[in-house]
Amino acid sequence: MKRFVQTLTSWGPVGVFFLAILDSAGVPLPAAVDALLIATAVVNPKAAMLSAFTAVLGSAIGCMILFYLARKGGEAYLERHTQSENAAKFSAWFQTYGLITVFVPCLLPIPMPLKVFVLSAGALGVKPLHFLAVVVAARIPRYFGLAWLGMQLGHDAGTWIKSHVVHLCAFAVVLALALYLAVKLTARESRSPIRP
Repeated sequence: MKRFVQTLTSWGPVGVFFLAILDSAGVPLPAAVDALLIATAVVNPKAAMLSAFTAVLGSAIGCMILFYLARKGGEAYLERHTQSENAAKFSAWFQTYGLITVFVPCLLPIPMPLKVFVLSAGALGVKPLHFLAVVVAARIPRYFGLAWLGMQLGHDAGTWIKSHVVHLCAFAVVLALALYLAVKLTARESRSPIRP
């Protein structure tokens, strides 16, 4: 594995791109893209921002692969393994709030479940462009932030992230609640009758 990472690091932005595709398409590689992106930024700071861009692009491609795999036969799977009433309720909930469960883990560089929500988004018929927009909106600050961190802190960037895991987890909870409330308020306002 160490040799594989060294090879990808030597490939620079191209290595980050391929690893991001694999990671987002469902291959279990926890925090590998983050670590490779930081390592690439440390080894070659001039290529850091290009590496961040290729990470965003690769992650978007990988997530769409997983999304479309779930789209094929995903609804049938959910109907087989859940009661139709529960499936309908979950589908309605996910159409309203589900992309929050995609956005938060896509944004934060801490181990959080993502693939199950990507699969759910595909299986439950979320619009592909909406899903892609959420993934890209979350990945841009994450990967460009990590590249910047690698440029600024060098090999200490990983240590900095580990020492702030509690803060990042707290931020994840607050962000998820804030987004949930924002969606709820927006939905309520759109349902309220227009008064003359």
